[in-house]
Amino acid sequence: MSAPAGRGAGRGRRVILWRHGQTSWNVERRFQGTTDVPLTETGVAQARRAARLLASLEPDAIVASDLQRAAHTAAELAGLTGLDVAHDEGLRETYAGLWQGLTHEEILSRHGEEYTAWKRGEAVRRGGGELETEVADRAAPVVLRHAEKLPESGTLVVVSHGGTIRTTIGRLLGLEAHHWESLGGLSNCCWSVLGEGARGWRLLEHNAGTLPEPVLGDDD
Repeated sequence: MSAPAGRGAGRGRRVILWRHGQTSWNVERRFQGTTDVPLTETGVAQARRAARLLASLEPDAIVASDLQRAAHTAAELAGLTGLDVAHDEGLRETYAGLWQGLTHEEILSRHGEEYTAWKRGEAVRRGGGELETEVADRAAPVVLRHAEKLPESGTLVVVSHGGTIRTTIGRLLGLEAHHWESLGGLSNCCWSVLGEGARGWRLLEHNAGTLPEPVLGDDD
């Protein structure tokens, strides 16, 4: 008889990587990077809605970027679960130097060649800032360190930023850096789910905004 598809039913540890809610710079398509921009009222509402869904998954731990847009998002889940939030600057968004504060159009106008090279998958220090591999170097170990503390079949929620989550997923899946761009971006307050498999971490859901469901099929 198969085990019920509930909590702890024959699965390994799980990591939910949750992007923060909306900020005014998101609306303006302005590159935030490590600039500490707060949530909008819409962003707070997004965080509260998503927190209700994620709380029903009974997470065991929460770790978040210390930038306020991520910390505030995490606090909404902490308030529902009673868990403490561990804040870690290693989960901050990519530092992008001269790009920070610029709109998408301004980046294309002033740094068009650099932007195009980045989109081609080349190693680019956007605005003189961090390489994507350097972001993964600091963020992925934070996630792994907290995941290792989970109980068997436990769940960790990581509250971070779109670029950092993409690079972390790419690193944990063992993808080469020039393939990370193939992972689509996360919408505000959406999340991706990594599950622990026999051969390492697997991407179970990406850019989800509803409760993750178990896979019942040949590839489970």
